[in-house]
Amino acid sequence: MKQYTDHSQVVIVGFGDIGRKVASLLPAETDLLTLSRSTSDMPEPDSWKYYNLDLDDDSSKIPVIKPGALIFYFVPPPGKGEIDTRAQKFLSSMEAGNIKPFRVVIISTSGVYGDRKGACVSEDDAPNPQTDRARRRLDMERQFKYWCRQYESSLIILRVGSIYGPGRLPIKSIKDSVPVLSERLAPRTNRIHAGDLAKICIASSSVNHKYRIYNVSDGQEANMTEYFNKVADHFDLPRPPQISWDNAKQTLSPQMISYLHESRHMDTSRMHKELNMELDYPNLLLGLKSCVLE
Repeated sequence: MKQYTDHSQVVIVGFGDIGRKVASLLPAETDLLTLSRSTSDMPEPDSWKYYNLDLDDDSSKIPVIKPGALIFYFVPPPGKGEIDTRAQKFLSSMEAGNIKPFRVVIISTSGVYGDRKGACVSEDDAPNPQTDRARRRLDMERQFKYWCRQYESSLIILRVGSIYGPGRLPIKSIKDSVPVLSERLAPRTNRIHAGDLAKICIASSSVNHKYRIYNVSDGQEANMTEYFNKVADHFDLPRPPQISWDNAKQTLSPQMISYLHESRHMDTSRMHKELNMELDYPNLLLGLKSCVLE
């Protein structure tokens, strides 16, 4: 199986925080093309090619991508509905341009498993998304699976829990004393440091599989309220107040309530075994040391 350094081109679609971290791990001589809707994401090195792409704009077209390229797709689905129209547009444009990548790596979410009442889930468990947010991600997975099979490109799906790291902490919420669910009621959650996620993306680009799904998290036992408390403690901030379910339904945002209704723990043994992955931040306390107060 080829390694990512053998590819004629690496393409990162959605050049935000994770995209930049992945780019920084590539060899300096990599032929890198980055696609993003925001001009503020313009890369700095002269060797990187930047292209503006807005997958919500029908007039926005993808540039020429070389045959056999490695594509990292990091674009989140739109904010409503059950269909990922952005993935739909991207794949349609690829088809129209007769673009045939060697491999596509996409970031999905652990939310596709739905609520498992705290039980452990592996990649072999059937998805059961229970929110539109998760249904859009599963739709993205299925679109890419069908397209890659049709064009004989390999596909790696990373089902990721919550991502934390510099610039990704709930500091404002804690400072504003936004309440959290009582710790005894809080759901089990999964998270991964952004730097480790970038390393996993790179490792998955050369794994010897035509199609593979990986659960991605640091594997630590945790719940959402414990996470907020540890962040607050680390930065010497007051812990957020804890409230009951009844109060939470009246106080918290609908999106947060949807997160709180789902509890699961992801089995990450496949990730560690097949990607030979040693995390830089195997637990939250180590990860928080990489962050500064925002």
